[in-house]
Amino acid sequence: MYRQGDVLIVPVAREAVPAHVATAPREPRDGRGRLVLALGEVTGHAHAVVGPGELVWESGPFGPMLLHLPQGGRVVHEEHAVIALPRGWYRVIRQREYVPGSVRIVAD
Repeated sequence: MYRQGDVLIVPVAREAVPAHVATAPREPRDGRGRLVLALGEVTGHAHAVVGPGELVWESGPFGPMLLHLPQGGRVVHEEHAVIALPRGWYRVIRQREYVPGSVRIVAD
């Protein structure tokens, strides 16, 4: 497992990737060519992947997302150390917090 701030990245075996992912829409890259995993609402900083790959949102209010890195990649953020990821599939999970009456994604 890998963690960068409020983003958890968990390796997923190829055979555990849901079949619908093959035809699911891909998330677009940002203006800098990165796959954004989480954007800081307060700071504007982003947890993002640099390198070839695809990012797929799964249904549900909190994601999760599936990340495919055929050649590996790097997770970057303005305030955290870079994380090198080997090639493969990953589930990207945003940290959540409880507030009375609901659960929400942690604000950055």
